Amino acid sequence: MNDKFSHTQFLVRKKVLSLVGAKFHIYDNQEQLVMFSQMKAFKLKEDIRLYSDESMQEELITIQARSVIDFSATYDVVDAVTGEHIGSLRRKGMKSILKDEWIIQDKDETEIGLIKEDSALMALLRRFLTNLIPQKFNVTLGGVQSAVFYQNFNPFVSKLNVDFLINRDRQLDRRLGLAAAVLLLAIDGKQG
Repeated sequence: MNDKFSHTQFLVRKKVLSLVGAKFHIYDNQEQLVMFSQMKAFKLKEDIRLYSDESMQEELITIQARSVIDFSATYDVVDAVTGEHIGSLRRKGMKSILKDEWIIQDKDETEIGLIKEDSALMALLRRFLTNLIPQKFNVTLGGVQSAVFYQNFNPFVSKLNVDFLINRDRQLDRRLGLAAAVLLLAIDGKQG
């Protein structure tokens, strides 16, 4: 696996440029750029690619929706270097209206974990009263917490801190975990 995925903490930063789409910068805990993505605007089917840097010469990960505009969409995560299907991320349709919830699947499409927004009350406040409350997501594998994603509030730039420190035994493939973090930021504002 590429060294870029060996870090235990990342910061995923999304900057929205209305006509060209969104740019994602992924930094390590030393604030060094380790990955980059530029998502085109006005795409009906999500196709996100993570590159080693802003030159976009070396593709590392592909995150691709299986269908066009699906409420319970499944996104395949593929290692672009080896072609290996790492796993999938599937949004829990109706449950995600009130509180974001995603299923993590391994390469054989077996459910191995969940990504859940922190609390129903906070999720309701975020959706119906204010977007000033940052989101927090707990990532569990087999009922055991494996990672935490939490937002930093900024009205112009969305930031998601990704913390794999509690994933000491590396049960969660960091490529799949980072893909999930980018996907959460990518669909922010497009949800139910």
